[in-house]
Amino acid sequence: MSSLILDDFTDLIERPDGGVRRDAEERRERQAVPPGSLGRLDDLAEWLSAAQAAVPVKPVERPKAVLFAGDHGVAELGVSARAAGGAAELVRAVLAGASPAAVLARRLDVPVRVVDMALDCDADELPAEVAGHRVRRGSGRIDIEDAMSEEEAERAVRAGVALADEEADSGTDLIVLGDVSVGGTTPAATLIAALCGTDASVVTGRGGEPIDDLAWMRKCAAVRDALRRARPVLGDQMQLLAAVGGADVAAMTGFLLQCAVRRTPVILDGVVSAAAALVAQRVAFRAPDWWLAGHDSGEPAQAKALDRMALEPLLTHGVKIGEGVGALLAVPLVRAAAALSAELPVEETEQAEQTEQGEQTGQAEQTEQAEQS
Repeated sequence: MSSLILDDFTDLIERPDGGVRRDAEERRERQAVPPGSLGRLDDLAEWLSAAQAAVPVKPVERPKAVLFAGDHGVAELGVSARAAGGAAELVRAVLAGASPAAVLARRLDVPVRVVDMALDCDADELPAEVAGHRVRRGSGRIDIEDAMSEEEAERAVRAGVALADEEADSGTDLIVLGDVSVGGTTPAATLIAALCGTDASVVTGRGGEPIDDLAWMRKCAAVRDALRRARPVLGDQMQLLAAVGGADVAAMTGFLLQCAVRRTPVILDGVVSAAAALVAQRVAFRAPDWWLAGHDSGEPAQAKALDRMALEPLLTHGVKIGEGVGALLAVPLVRAAAALSAELPVEETEQAEQTEQGEQTGQAEQTEQAEQS
């Protein structure tokens, strides 16, 4: 396997079409509803129009929730409300349709794809389509050892790239990106602290299922120790993911980068997807233009990462559970913005101008035909 050079993504990723966005803005100014009266829905529709390279914006018809799953060895320290190695149970709940993410996705008509990257269970306990991309069983305890080897990190990033290609090729027009993990917020906080140059206490939150003060102190210590291991490899994002990330985070990083290459818009969920996005931004600075922040989870590390990427959350509901739930809640908002932009009537003046232009074109064609004859 040839070595994957992350820096190549810089040249592969272009920004959404600025000219199309200006056309969308001009069209919005001619609609009957005054510009600005729909608040952020206007900006959202114009962003989506640029991402689609279409005016008027097309409806979101084929969204997909993609959830990357993994267990993190640092959970052994009691930094999570769930027992270490318990992510497989969460995955089974999603697959059975019994999790919050599964319920919302069913109601919103959003298919869910779960990808096992590093669950701590036997691969044959899960459907082949879930476990088919697994890199390893669990990730290392990042306070004292690497999450994985560099070779495993590269395999995980490549898996994410391949999955993004699969979704783009199948016609998916909007991605909801989330994670299903136990202990995942600790490496996420470490990555964000390392990339933002902050201390452990600034980024350490209480996780999806809030932990008590003692567990939070243990988590701060774990992030502090992991940061000591992260700082020497800050210049190499693959080494950074191997040292203090995890196979799920690495796969999400590759997935986000390739979604930007394939011009596929993504809604980020919580702090884990934000950490992967921040690593991806370090690789390719234009990539965040293809992403939306679905919601504010209340995790300080997420807020730090979104601020660094200049992404403002669409929703603030205090949803902490992860699994793509907060991002799924933003899907109706994106669909509403697209519908309003496309279906609100334009002013009669614009219609008249279009009619007049059409008549003039027709008259010119008739004149030309008469001269030729």
